[in-house]
Amino acid sequence: MSRKQITGIGPAPQTGVDDSGCPILHVDMDAFFASVELLDRPELRGRPVIVGSPAGRGVVLSATYEARSYGVHSAMPMSRARRMCPQATIIPPSHGKYSEVSKGVMEVFHAITPMVEPIASDEAFLDVGGARRRLGSPAVIASMIRAQVLERYGITCSVGVASSKFVAKLASKQCKPDGLLVVPEGEVVDFLHPLPVSALWGVGERTEQSLVRLGIRTVGDLARVPVPTLRRELGQAVGGHLAALAWGRDERPVTAHVPDKSIGNEETFAADIDDPEVIKRELLRLSERVASRMRKAGHVGRTVSVKLRRADFTTINRSRTLREPTDVAQEIYATACELFEAAGLERVRLRLVGVRMENLRPADSASRQLGLGDRETGWREAEQAMDQAIRRFGPDAVLPASLVRGRLDEMEA
Repeated sequence: MSRKQITGIGPAPQTGVDDSGCPILHVDMDAFFASVELLDRPELRGRPVIVGSPAGRGVVLSATYEARSYGVHSAMPMSRARRMCPQATIIPPSHGKYSEVSKGVMEVFHAITPMVEPIASDEAFLDVGGARRRLGSPAVIASMIRAQVLERYGITCSVGVASSKFVAKLASKQCKPDGLLVVPEGEVVDFLHPLPVSALWGVGERTEQSLVRLGIRTVGDLARVPVPTLRRELGQAVGGHLAALAWGRDERPVTAHVPDKSIGNEETFAADIDDPEVIKRELLRLSERVASRMRKAGHVGRTVSVKLRRADFTTINRSRTLREPTDVAQEIYATACELFEAAGLERVRLRLVGVRMENLRPADSASRQLGLGDRETGWREAEQAMDQAIRRFGPDAVLPASLVRGRLDEMEA
């Protein structure tokens, strides 16, 4: 095979690999949050470092590859991560730094091509087909991106170069950390078929178990199963989807400026809570966050959803669609409280609560009319004033009275 993996920041290969049919790049920052933290803590380079809240029920946000070698991974409970790697240095997250670096990295991508589809703060798909005449082949462009990200921000990234989004994402994963992997269009099947079947998008733990029971362990195994059999065993949609992916067929284009489908926040309590007033204070705080994010993004939404997780990890989701779209925290909060009360969990110990707005649309003049009640109550103007104060003085500059009382109660406890 002529597929080549390149590590380090050197020139992209000019010979020996055919990237002519590979306009799609998947760029993924290496251990992004941990790498950003190490910019201020260079003495920790080469050592196991975990980013996450060290107290209570925090989870791992990111980990260096030295920590990952002990089995630590993102979203793992911090208590377990510390048992697996007790020598690791724990760094509390500082989200402002991540947002700043993420924004800069995305600007690097947009300088290459307007066809950028961010899928997280630390990764994106790029279609560089239109940039070839100006900048060179996809592999050359991928090497250029890696060099610019390292030079400007001091962090590394891995890039998969392929003919489709699916294969490009797999390629970037295969060459981590700090690598570049080109999968020529004519060698996609050879690249895919040795991989475990869990590498396919849509194969979760349950689907993998079903496939293993059928003797299907690799992508090649699945590719050799007749499509009607897969549809019968896995369902029409899933069976057809996996059959296509097993042969590298993924027709989805890179879509720039994907709109938000929902905006939400959730919080895990340090200890299980069964006090309705404390829970409602948290619902208010989350509603304030969600509304602020919506206004910042220029969205309004019609559907309020709450997430309630009991101490036994049972999760209950409830939602309600409003008559008119809103971006006002008080309206979101009132509906969230009604959903909480209707769930019948007011005296049940809860581990986590969340608030989410769905059914979003761009805010326009129609959403500013009297029908939303903002002229009658003044809530929108008040919350917009709070937004300005928070931008100038920080997140705790202005708080609803009940949240201030909650802070005082916690200090006295």
